[in-house]
Amino acid sequence: MSRAFNRKKDKSWMHTPEALAKHFIAYNAKFLGNTEVEQPKGTEVVRDAVRKLKFQRHIKKSEGQKIPKVELQISIYGVKILEPKTKEVQHNCQLHRISFCADDKTDKRIFTFICKDSESNKHLCYVFDSEKCAEEITLTIGQAFDLAYKKFLESGGKDVETRKQIGSLQKRIQELETENSELKKQLQSLENQLLTNQVPPGGGNSKVPTDIFDMVPFSPLAPLLPLPPSDASPPPPPTRPADIRKDLFGSEPFDPFTCGAADFPPDIQSRLDEMQEGFKMGLTVEGAVFSLDPLDGRC
Repeated sequence: MSRAFNRKKDKSWMHTPEALAKHFIAYNAKFLGNTEVEQPKGTEVVRDAVRKLKFQRHIKKSEGQKIPKVELQISIYGVKILEPKTKEVQHNCQLHRISFCADDKTDKRIFTFICKDSESNKHLCYVFDSEKCAEEITLTIGQAFDLAYKKFLESGGKDVETRKQIGSLQKRIQELETENSELKKQLQSLENQLLTNQVPPGGGNSKVPTDIFDMVPFSPLAPLLPLPPSDASPPPPPTRPADIRKDLFGSEPFDPFTCGAADFPPDIQSRLDEMQEGFKMGLTVEGAVFSLDPLDGRC
Protein backbone atom coordinates (compact mmCIF):
# COMPACT_ATOMS: atom_id res chain seq x y z
CA MET A 1 0.00 0.00 0.00
CA SER A 2 1.37 3.39 -0.94
CA ARG A 3 1.31 5.89 1.88
CA ALA A 4 3.24 9.17 1.88
CA PHE A 5 3.53 10.76 5.32
CA ASN A 6 5.75 13.72 4.56
CA ARG A 7 6.86 14.21 8.17
CA LYS A 8 9.91 13.46 10.27
CA LYS A 9 10.37 9.72 10.62
CA ASP A 10 10.82 9.88 14.40
CA LYS A 11 7.77 12.05 15.02
CA SER A 12 5.26 10.16 17.15
CA TRP A 13 1.50 10.34 16.83
CA MET A 14 -0.30 12.98 18.87
CA HIS A 15 -3.09 10.90 20.43
CA THR A 16 -3.49 7.54 22.11
CA PRO A 17 -4.96 4.77 19.95
CA GLU A 18 -7.85 4.36 22.42
CA ALA A 19 -8.91 7.99 21.95
CA LEU A 20 -9.43 7.46 18.21
CA ALA A 21 -10.64 3.86 18.34
CA LYS A 22 -13.21 4.12 21.14
CA HIS A 23 -14.04 7.82 21.00
CA PHE A 24 -13.09 10.74 18.76
CA ILE A 25 -10.92 13.84 18.75
CA ALA A 26 -12.85 17.10 18.30
CA TYR A 27 -11.59 20.33 16.74
CA ASN A 28 -13.22 23.64 15.93
CA ALA A 29 -12.59 25.27 12.57
CA LYS A 30 -14.13 27.45 9.90
CA PHE A 31 -15.45 25.67 6.83
CA LEU A 32 -14.65 27.35 3.52
CA GLY A 33 -16.63 24.67 1.68
CA ASN A 34 -15.94 21.80 -0.70
CA THR A 35 -15.52 21.58 -4.44
CA GLU A 36 -15.12 18.79 -6.96
CA VAL A 37 -11.59 17.94 -8.13
CA GLU A 38 -10.38 15.74 -10.95
CA GLN A 39 -7.76 13.74 -9.06
CA PRO A 40 -7.79 12.02 -5.63
CA LYS A 41 -4.33 13.36 -4.71
CA GLY A 42 -1.85 16.11 -5.45
CA THR A 43 -0.65 19.49 -4.28
CA GLU A 44 -1.68 21.15 -7.51
CA VAL A 45 -5.16 19.70 -7.12
CA VAL A 46 -5.73 21.20 -3.68
CA ARG A 47 -4.08 24.47 -4.74
CA ASP A 48 -6.72 25.00 -7.41
CA ALA A 49 -9.48 24.00 -4.98
CA VAL A 50 -8.27 26.48 -2.33
CA ARG A 51 -8.04 29.24 -4.94
CA LYS A 52 -11.61 28.56 -6.07
CA LEU A 53 -13.05 28.47 -2.55
CA LYS A 54 -11.14 31.59 -1.50
CA PHE A 55 -12.64 33.46 -4.42
CA GLN A 56 -16.11 32.30 -3.44
CA ARG A 57 -15.40 33.41 0.12
CA HIS A 58 -14.52 36.93 -1.01
CA ILE A 59 -17.82 37.13 -2.88
CA LYS A 60 -19.81 35.93 0.14
CA LYS A 61 -17.90 38.30 2.41
CA SER A 62 -18.84 41.24 0.20
CA GLU A 63 -22.47 40.15 0.57
CA GLY A 64 -22.17 40.18 4.36
CA GLN A 65 -21.95 36.43 4.86
CA LYS A 66 -19.57 35.01 7.44
CA ILE A 67 -17.62 31.79 7.17
CA PRO A 68 -19.58 29.12 9.07
CA LYS A 69 -17.94 27.50 12.07
CA VAL A 70 -17.95 23.73 12.32
CA GLU A 71 -16.83 21.00 14.66
CA LEU A 72 -14.66 18.20 13.31
CA GLN A 73 -14.91 14.79 14.99
CA ILE A 74 -12.04 12.53 13.90
CA SER A 75 -11.99 8.79 14.66
CA ILE A 76 -10.95 5.54 13.00
CA TYR A 77 -14.35 5.51 11.30
CA GLY A 78 -14.07 8.86 9.56
CA VAL A 79 -14.28 12.63 9.81
CA LYS A 80 -17.64 14.11 10.75
CA ILE A 81 -18.40 17.77 10.09
CA LEU A 82 -21.03 19.06 12.52
CA GLU A 83 -22.80 22.28 13.35
CA PRO A 84 -21.19 23.24 16.71
CA LYS A 85 -24.36 24.16 18.62
CA THR A 86 -26.97 21.69 17.36
CA LYS A 87 -24.42 18.88 16.68
CA GLU A 88 -26.20 18.22 13.39
CA VAL A 89 -23.98 16.22 11.03
CA GLN A 90 -23.43 18.16 7.80
CA HIS A 91 -20.93 15.79 6.19
CA ASN A 92 -19.76 12.30 7.15
CA CYS A 93 -16.53 11.41 5.35
CA GLN A 94 -15.65 7.74 5.79
CA LEU A 95 -11.97 7.28 6.46
CA HIS A 96 -11.25 4.75 3.72
CA ARG A 97 -12.61 7.27 1.21
CA ILE A 98 -10.13 10.00 2.21
CA SER A 99 -7.10 9.82 -0.10
CA PHE A 100 -5.20 13.06 0.53
CA CYS A 101 -4.74 15.39 3.50
CA ALA A 102 -2.48 18.44 3.70
CA ASP A 103 -1.86 21.67 5.60
CA ASP A 104 -0.33 24.80 4.10
CA LYS A 105 3.17 25.65 5.31
CA THR A 106 2.92 29.30 4.21
CA ASP A 107 -0.56 29.89 5.61
CA LYS A 108 -0.64 27.79 8.75
CA ARG A 109 -4.38 28.26 9.22
CA ILE A 110 -5.40 26.36 6.09
CA PHE A 111 -5.75 22.60 5.81
CA THR A 112 -7.64 20.40 3.39
CA PHE A 113 -8.46 16.81 2.54
CA ILE A 114 -9.88 15.02 -0.52
CA CYS A 115 -12.70 12.50 -0.06
CA LYS A 116 -14.60 10.37 -2.55
CA ASP A 117 -18.34 11.05 -2.25
CA SER A 118 -20.35 7.92 -1.40
CA GLU A 119 -23.30 8.81 -3.64
CA SER A 120 -21.82 10.48 -6.72
CA ASN A 121 -18.35 8.82 -6.52
CA LYS A 122 -16.86 12.23 -7.27
CA HIS A 123 -13.70 13.43 -5.53
CA LEU A 124 -14.46 16.43 -3.31
CA CYS A 125 -11.85 18.70 -1.74
CA TYR A 126 -12.81 20.05 1.71
CA VAL A 127 -11.04 23.24 2.84
CA PHE A 128 -10.91 24.56 6.42
CA ASP A 129 -9.45 27.50 8.32
CA SER A 130 -8.10 26.80 11.81
CA GLU A 131 -6.17 29.44 13.73
CA LYS A 132 -3.82 27.11 15.62
CA CYS A 133 -4.58 23.47 14.79
CA ALA A 134 -4.23 23.05 11.02
CA GLU A 135 -1.13 20.85 11.22
CA GLU A 136 -2.42 18.95 14.25
CA ILE A 137 -5.71 18.16 12.51
CA THR A 138 -3.83 16.90 9.45
CA LEU A 139 -1.69 14.61 11.61
CA THR A 140 -4.74 13.37 13.52
CA ILE A 141 -6.44 12.31 10.29
CA GLY A 142 -3.25 10.51 9.30
CA GLN A 143 -3.06 8.71 12.65
CA ALA A 144 -6.74 7.69 12.43
CA PHE A 145 -6.18 6.24 8.97
CA ASP A 146 -3.11 4.32 10.15
CA LEU A 147 -5.02 2.81 13.09
CA ALA A 148 -8.04 1.96 10.94
CA TYR A 149 -5.86 0.18 8.41
CA LYS A 150 -4.12 -1.87 11.12
CA LYS A 151 -7.46 -2.83 12.62
CA PHE A 152 -8.73 -3.86 9.21
CA LEU A 153 -5.70 -6.12 8.71
CA GLU A 154 -5.94 -7.62 12.20
CA SER A 155 -9.62 -8.44 11.85
CA GLY A 156 -9.08 -9.92 8.40
CA GLY A 157 -12.40 -8.43 7.34
CA LYS A 158 -14.23 -10.31 10.12
CA ASP A 159 -16.12 -7.22 11.22
CA VAL A 160 -17.40 -6.65 7.71
CA GLU A 161 -18.15 -10.36 7.32
CA THR A 162 -20.25 -10.33 10.50
CA ARG A 163 -22.18 -7.32 9.30
CA LYS A 164 -22.67 -9.06 5.98
CA GLN A 165 -24.20 -12.10 7.64
CA ILE A 166 -26.42 -9.97 9.87
CA GLY A 167 -27.61 -8.02 6.84
CA SER A 168 -28.41 -11.27 5.02
CA LEU A 169 -30.40 -12.60 7.99
CA GLN A 170 -32.29 -9.34 8.35
CA LYS A 171 -33.18 -9.41 4.66
CA ARG A 172 -34.38 -13.02 4.87
CA ILE A 173 -36.44 -12.33 8.00
CA GLN A 174 -38.09 -9.37 6.31
CA GLU A 175 -38.96 -11.51 3.28
CA LEU A 176 -40.47 -14.20 5.52
CA GLU A 177 -42.48 -11.66 7.48
CA THR A 178 -43.87 -10.21 4.26
CA GLU A 179 -44.72 -13.69 2.94
CA ASN A 180 -46.35 -14.64 6.23
CA SER A 181 -48.47 -11.50 6.22
CA GLU A 182 -49.68 -12.19 2.69
CA LEU A 183 -50.57 -15.80 3.55
CA LYS A 184 -52.53 -14.67 6.59
CA LYS A 185 -54.51 -12.26 4.44
CA GLN A 186 -55.28 -14.98 1.90
CA LEU A 187 -56.32 -17.43 4.62
CA GLN A 188 -58.58 -14.87 6.27
CA SER A 189 -60.18 -14.05 2.94
CA LEU A 190 -60.82 -17.75 2.28
CA GLU A 191 -62.37 -18.26 5.72
CA ASN A 192 -64.68 -15.28 5.24
CA GLN A 193 -65.75 -16.58 1.85
CA LEU A 194 -66.51 -20.05 3.21
CA LEU A 195 -68.49 -18.70 6.15
CA THR A 196 -70.53 -16.52 3.80
CA ASN A 197 -71.35 -19.51 1.58
CA GLN A 198 -72.30 -21.78 4.48
CA VAL A 199 -74.61 -19.38 6.36
CA PRO A 200 -77.77 -18.40 4.39
CA PRO A 201 -78.93 -14.79 4.62
CA GLY A 202 -82.18 -15.74 6.45
CA GLY A 203 -80.47 -18.02 8.98
CA GLY A 204 -81.87 -21.38 10.07
CA ASN A 205 -80.84 -24.89 9.15
CA SER A 206 -80.38 -25.40 5.47
CA LYS A 207 -78.42 -27.72 3.26
CA VAL A 208 -74.76 -26.92 2.89
CA PRO A 209 -74.30 -25.50 -0.61
CA THR A 210 -72.11 -27.37 -3.06
CA ASP A 211 -70.14 -26.28 -6.10
CA ILE A 212 -70.83 -27.17 -9.75
CA PHE A 213 -69.26 -30.60 -9.18
CA ASP A 214 -71.57 -31.27 -6.22
CA MET A 215 -68.61 -30.96 -3.84
CA VAL A 216 -68.76 -29.36 -0.42
CA PRO A 217 -66.44 -26.34 -0.34
CA PHE A 218 -63.24 -26.73 1.71
CA SER A 219 -63.38 -25.50 5.28
CA PRO A 220 -60.29 -25.21 7.50
CA LEU A 221 -62.49 -26.29 10.42
CA ALA A 222 -63.62 -29.54 8.78
CA PRO A 223 -61.55 -32.75 9.07
CA LEU A 224 -59.43 -33.49 6.03
CA LEU A 225 -59.84 -37.31 6.37
CA PRO A 226 -63.00 -39.36 7.05
CA LEU A 227 -63.48 -40.30 10.66
CA PRO A 228 -62.76 -43.98 11.46
CA PRO A 229 -65.41 -46.21 13.05
CA SER A 230 -65.72 -45.94 16.79
CA ASP A 231 -64.49 -49.52 17.34
CA ALA A 232 -61.44 -49.15 15.12
CA SER A 233 -58.09 -47.72 16.10
CA PRO A 234 -57.14 -44.44 14.42
CA PRO A 235 -54.86 -44.80 11.43
CA PRO A 236 -51.23 -43.79 11.94
CA PRO A 237 -50.35 -40.30 10.79
CA PRO A 238 -48.86 -40.13 7.32
CA THR A 239 -45.11 -40.11 7.25
CA ARG A 240 -42.91 -38.05 5.00
CA PRO A 241 -39.37 -38.72 3.92
CA ALA A 242 -36.78 -37.24 6.28
CA ASP A 243 -35.11 -35.25 3.52
CA ILE A 244 -38.29 -33.32 2.66
CA ARG A 245 -38.51 -30.38 5.07
CA LYS A 246 -41.32 -28.10 4.02
CA ASP A 247 -43.89 -26.13 5.93
CA LEU A 248 -47.67 -26.06 5.53
CA PHE A 249 -47.43 -23.86 2.46
CA GLY A 250 -44.76 -25.91 0.70
CA SER A 251 -41.85 -23.57 1.48
CA GLU A 252 -38.48 -24.61 2.77
CA PRO A 253 -38.12 -23.62 6.46
CA PHE A 254 -35.69 -20.78 7.15
CA ASP A 255 -32.37 -21.80 8.70
CA PRO A 256 -30.06 -18.85 9.48
CA PHE A 257 -27.03 -21.15 9.65
CA THR A 258 -27.37 -22.40 6.08
CA CYS A 259 -27.45 -18.96 4.49
CA GLY A 260 -24.99 -19.06 1.60
CA ALA A 261 -22.64 -16.35 0.48
CA ALA A 262 -24.66 -15.89 -2.70
CA ASP A 263 -27.56 -14.58 -0.60
CA PHE A 264 -25.57 -11.67 0.83
CA PRO A 265 -26.97 -8.26 -0.06
CA PRO A 266 -24.91 -6.76 -2.88
CA ASP A 267 -24.61 -3.40 -1.11
CA ILE A 268 -22.74 -4.96 1.83
CA GLN A 269 -20.44 -6.92 -0.47
CA SER A 270 -19.69 -3.77 -2.45
CA ARG A 271 -18.89 -1.96 0.81
CA LEU A 272 -16.34 -4.66 1.68
CA ASP A 273 -14.74 -4.34 -1.75
CA GLU A 274 -14.75 -0.56 -1.41
CA MET A 275 -12.99 -0.67 1.96
CA GLN A 276 -10.31 -2.98 0.61
CA GLU A 277 -9.78 -0.73 -2.39
CA GLY A 278 -9.66 2.42 -0.24
CA PHE A 279 -7.12 1.04 2.21
CA LYS A 280 -4.95 -0.33 -0.59
CA MET A 281 -4.87 3.11 -2.20
CA GLY A 282 -3.55 4.56 1.06
CA LEU A 283 -3.59 8.07 2.42
CA THR A 284 -1.12 10.77 1.48
CA VAL A 285 -0.50 13.21 4.32
CA GLU A 286 1.87 16.04 3.66
CA GLY A 287 2.64 19.63 4.40
CA ALA A 288 2.07 21.43 1.14
CA VAL A 289 2.58 24.94 -0.17
CA PHE A 290 -0.64 25.56 -2.03
CA SER A 291 -1.84 28.96 -0.76
CA LEU A 292 -1.70 31.56 -3.49
CA ASP A 293 -2.57 34.54 -1.33
CA PRO A 294 -3.32 35.09 2.35
CA LEU A 295 -6.93 35.28 3.47
CA ASP A 296 -8.28 38.73 4.13
CA GLY A 297 -10.00 39.77 7.34
CA ARG A 298 -8.89 37.11 9.82
CA CYS A 299 -11.44 36.53 12.57
